[in-house]
Amino acid sequence: MGGQSDMMAQASAWLDWAWQHALGWLTSPAAWSQLALLVLAWGLAHLASKRLAPVIERVLTPKDGASGLFATLFRFALRFLPLLLPLLAYGLTAVGEGLTRAAFGSGEVIAFGKRVFLLLAALALVRQVLTDRFLRLLGRYVLIPVAALHTFGLLEPITGWLDASQVNLGNIQFSVLALIRGAIAGSLLFWLGGWSNRQSAEYIKAQPELRPATRELAVKAVEVLIFGAAFLLLMSIMGIDLTAVAVLGGALGVGIGLGLQQIAANFISGIILLLEGQTTVGDYVELDGGEKGTIVKMTARACVLETFDGKWIVVPNEHFITSRVVNYSDQGSANRYEAAFSVSYDTDINLVPGIITPAVAALPFVLQKPDGPDCELAGFGESSVDFIVEYWVSGIDDGKNKYASHVLFAIWNALKAEGIEMPFPQRVVHIRNEAPPKPAKGAKPAKGAGA
Repeated sequence: MGGQSDMMAQASAWLDWAWQHALGWLTSPAAWSQLALLVLAWGLAHLASKRLAPVIERVLTPKDGASGLFATLFRFALRFLPLLLPLLAYGLTAVGEGLTRAAFGSGEVIAFGKRVFLLLAALALVRQVLTDRFLRLLGRYVLIPVAALHTFGLLEPITGWLDASQVNLGNIQFSVLALIRGAIAGSLLFWLGGWSNRQSAEYIKAQPELRPATRELAVKAVEVLIFGAAFLLLMSIMGIDLTAVAVLGGALGVGIGLGLQQIAANFISGIILLLEGQTTVGDYVELDGGEKGTIVKMTARACVLETFDGKWIVVPNEHFITSRVVNYSDQGSANRYEAAFSVSYDTDINLVPGIITPAVAALPFVLQKPDGPDCELAGFGESSVDFIVEYWVSGIDDGKNKYASHVLFAIWNALKAEGIEMPFPQRVVHIRNEAPPKPAKGAKPAKGAGA
């Protein structure tokens, strides 16, 4: 209750001070002259901005379709045109404040107007310039309130009161102002880190001369560097001694040694994979554990495989180092497959290779290098003569590229066109129907036998 009464007394005192100043301004000729200078400065700024804005827009607007660093910078600068009017008014008011203080020895009214123009610039920045949702939220709830408090001269008393208020966290003491400053700075730093990380990742991935694995490694290295620098800068802003970070690093090392072995192993394995480049994004791989699919993402902890039916399998990086990995892709190299078929024993099997090989070679996805289609005799079955045809394709025979189905269709159509039968299993059944022997004379028929 005592704290609330103190705050009410301070608020009452401030309101009384503001009322006395307002009355003094209303009855002072110097205050009226300063107010006239404020109106003049705003009018001149309005006229100047109307003349300058079209010129600036015409000069800085790049040509249609223009790209590059300067075009990007010019487009970024054009977004700040709404700030031209309040900033011009602020600059003209600053000049007027110097003249007023030299002539009358005071300039409180014009100084207040200068702060008002600064508040208007903050409002224009949040409402018309900022487009990012996070930055607009930060501007609405941080920048504008701070600018308003500065306008009415309340910023210093409030920050002093917040700085005097202490929060104890064990043996560590923080002022409320330090916590608020840390929260604002931390959110802004990590947003800036995320934005710069996305920009650098797009730039690195757009470099065609780098191997895919090198690009991924560079992206991860830049990400660690950016967020590490953001963390250290935040510690410095909050006033935390950076020697505490060394203690934290030692504790983290102990934690890795005791309970985070797998995470550390996967992280180191991810770095090794990116450095070696033997597996990279876009490769079709199969592991000893049976996991197989196309690598669609490589992170510091795991690789994400996408199966032919659209499922995602998260495989820890360690599995790629400690187990056998079959890489079918190797950046789009050719792969050989086989298709089996059979013909009847009535077929002249010497004609089959000459019929099947051209039919398979005519398919558009079948390669002639490193070797063209090859039809071979596989064996003699119970009901048919078995053949296989070997062919090479550039890609993986999976759900997206079902090459085997087209090859089998081509084999079927080629054999049907030549009148060659593809037999089904056959069995020969012998039925024996012999009459039973007649009984001897005087012998009685066996018991149970029919008459």
